[in-house]
Amino acid sequence: MSRSKIPTTVITGFLGAGKTTLVRHLLSQAHGRRIALIVNEFGDVGVDGELLAACGSAACTEDDIIELANGCLCCTVADEFVPTMEKLLSRPNPPEHIIIETSGLALPKPLVKAFDWPDIRSRVTVDGVIAVVDGPAFATGRFASTPEQMAQPDHDNPLEEVFDDQLACADMVLLNKADLLNEPQLAELDALLKAALRPGVKVIHTSHGEVDSALLLGLDAAVEDDLTARPSHHDTEEGHDHDDWESFAVAVPPLADPALLIERLKPVIETHDILRLKGFLAVEGKAMRHVIQAVGARINGYYDRPWKTGEDRCGHLVVIGLKGLDREAIKAGIAGL
Repeated sequence: MSRSKIPTTVITGFLGAGKTTLVRHLLSQAHGRRIALIVNEFGDVGVDGELLAACGSAACTEDDIIELANGCLCCTVADEFVPTMEKLLSRPNPPEHIIIETSGLALPKPLVKAFDWPDIRSRVTVDGVIAVVDGPAFATGRFASTPEQMAQPDHDNPLEEVFDDQLACADMVLLNKADLLNEPQLAELDALLKAALRPGVKVIHTSHGEVDSALLLGLDAAVEDDLTARPSHHDTEEGHDHDDWESFAVAVPPLADPALLIERLKPVIETHDILRLKGFLAVEGKAMRHVIQAVGARINGYYDRPWKTGEDRCGHLVVIGLKGLDREAIKAGIAGL
């Protein structure tokens, strides 16, 4: 029955795991299929949708990329996700496959539950949930509670809960950035993942999100019919609370040298424990837009595309972290004050 429906692949994973890079690779291997992409970000300013639109894939044009910012799909199902799906399905030439890239703070299970809506369930199936894991962050214990934290009676680790829920819903796990780990580290992480995952869920090592699309698209898992086997920390809640997190954007004027900004960012990220920082820069004398991506202490930058005619050449960076970020100090640090 599911094969007569439009398959949908949900890409989940914590902030900076490499979801957008993975999606770009999947789009490059569409093999002629019409693909629609829904991108969800936490915060008011979207970056990932812009990056994906710049990839120029014939399988997924800018009109096929729908960006939903300022929230998590798992919490805005009725208001945003369902209407978006209904619009896609009502097109004269609907997509042959749908890919949903969730926010790094989203829970996949509430999103999958939305596929039970009658108008969606009759036409769409969740082909599979793919969880992308940041290997180096996982290796350093970024998502695990310390013994001191666990000893506290009111212990609460929002990073660990989101990470666990993303793994619990997965049909396949990509241990990404494997090129930054050695064999003993990979073996240790494999063992930790195997202990956390449901029987039969495969773990694939990837670098830069490079993986054959045939391994991820076409799982035919019909996830919407299998939710009881995918426990969540938030099964008794209506969605989950985003009060643990915050996001804001920082305007950045044109720069002479982006390398100088990267050097300023390193102590700012470390001092304020920023989980994710990403955005675009305008570089003086350059016709290309410069992308900045930071996950913890790892920062990289590259030019992705020329600025469009009439486009406002104004840089901005999106900062995401746990609640309580010192916004003014972070803005001053980015500005070099």
